[in-house]
Amino acid sequence: MTQSVIVTGGFGILGQAVAKAFASRGDKVARVDFSSAPPSPLAGALDIGGVDLTDPDQTGAALDRVTGTHGGIDVLVNIAGGFAWETLADGEIDTWARMQSMNLMSAATITKHALDSLCQSSCGRIVNIGAGAAIKAGMGMGAYAASKSGVHRLTEALAEELAGTSVTVNAVLPSIIDTPTNRKDMPDADPSDWVTPESIADVILFLASAQSGAVTGALIPVTRNC
Repeated sequence: MTQSVIVTGGFGILGQAVAKAFASRGDKVARVDFSSAPPSPLAGALDIGGVDLTDPDQTGAALDRVTGTHGGIDVLVNIAGGFAWETLADGEIDTWARMQSMNLMSAATITKHALDSLCQSSCGRIVNIGAGAAIKAGMGMGAYAASKSGVHRLTEALAEELAGTSVTVNAVLPSIIDTPTNRKDMPDADPSDWVTPESIADVILFLASAQSGAVTGALIPVTRNC
């Protein structure tokens, strides 16, 4: 069954891998991002750049383009977000608000606006990106972990809210993702212990499938490569 899929943060490393995985199986993919343009094209994808996902008007306009082009929404994958490492003593208090906006409010805003379309699907799926680091926050991770913990609570609460509908809501909780940025920022670490974007995409594809219908409200750690 061909699905209409939205991947937020679709121009980033993880977003590109997830969008490519859906496209490779023939799904209709829309990549939505704050950046103006993707670093590389994806054949057949609808790319919508320059969208502030905390802005209801911009978010609604992006969703209108998706539904107008693809005829509806079956899957919403909330990847858009950001990261900051700061101690409370030496950091900026504004970082806490920024992390909440980027990681939690972006997901909440587009999800709220997409709910009607998702509930019209016979197999609606919402997959959020949480974080293993939000289970127990280390030093300097407070603002980021708090925002991702909010994503976890959003996932659980919305799963109960949508019980009895066709829509499931789950989150994947990656450990450190193997990206060029993380390799640059942690040059002494062993990336063989990290999880690849492709491994995360595999789990997301399952959660977006009809076969995952019995799973909702789950926070699923993704900590190793297949």
